[in-house]
Amino acid sequence: MNRIELVEKIVTAHNVSKAEAARILETVTGSIVAAVKKGDPVQIVGFGTFKQVARAARSGFNPSAGTKIKIAAQKVPKFVPGAAFKAAVDPKAAKRKADSKAVAAKPAAAKKAAAPAKKAVAAKKK
Repeated sequence: MNRIELVEKIVTAHNVSKAEAARILETVTGSIVAAVKKGDPVQIVGFGTFKQVARAARSGFNPSAGTKIKIAAQKVPKFVPGAAFKAAVDPKAAKRKADSKAVAAKPAAAKKAAAPAKKAVAAKKK
């Protein structure tokens, strides 16, 4: 999907003009860019987080000259998708993750429930 198609979605969903939808989209994207440029993360719950990360300086390779080059440190934007976004894209992976968390939580809950029972039995024996 490109910008024009996104504007069309806004027009059909909200019954606004194309010009107004384009201005709304420009306001949203401009606000995200300005905040990330300033160093502030932009978190849209259920969708994801836009943030700025620092890349360390490193050495690279110039294949045309066959020489090593130094790549300077830089700040780059990063997007981390939210849980709802991930689940929408791959529901099976979200289900596997939920199942693994449930399996991991069961033994811990069983141990916590068993510990007080053991103490009660030990108290009765005394």
